[in-house]
Amino acid sequence: MLKIGLTGGIGSGKSLVCKIFSTLGVPVFHSDEVSRDLMDHDTEIIRKVTGIFGKGIYRNGILDRKRLSEAVFTDRKALEKLNAIIHPAVLEAFNRWLTDCSNPPYIIKESAIIFESGTDKGLDYVIMVSAPEALRISRVMERAGTSRAEVLRRMRNQMNDAERSARSDEIVNNDDHQLVIPQVLELHKKFTELSG
Repeated sequence: MLKIGLTGGIGSGKSLVCKIFSTLGVPVFHSDEVSRDLMDHDTEIIRKVTGIFGKGIYRNGILDRKRLSEAVFTDRKALEKLNAIIHPAVLEAFNRWLTDCSNPPYIIKESAIIFESGTDKGLDYVIMVSAPEALRISRVMERAGTSRAEVLRRMRNQMNDAERSARSDEIVNNDDHQLVIPQVLELHKKFTELSG
């Protein structure tokens, strides 16, 4: 079974590409969703997060994501501390998930920060979802109802597309000009053949 990473910057369209792979019957592990779930429900992680950011980071038992976001996107050290808590827990969840997969030809592990977290080292290939910066900004502003300045601040805390592209094995262009489905079907064919 091949392990394929799928990454891309905020607003690139990772979710869309994951949905297409999922529709093709490929198991998809959503690292970002698992991370959010762990921060909401895992008592040990909640204890560690409140230890760094204070009890006020949770309001009535619910993580104040806006406040956490503001804290980590303006302070790289805080982001590193948060990642040191979350990454090992997500990796553990991924390994459990893998054992439950019924040996498909390949799986997809989605994560915005595959390279930053070092996750790429355990994968066979990495796909990058790419889109022009202006399009990514407008998508996130529309989806999250956030300001351009906020989106740019988040982008600055992620690896840039040039570096991400140089480290990826495959690229899916989601620029509203090229059709995404044929690109994913081509990759599906390739990975299915490679795994056989």
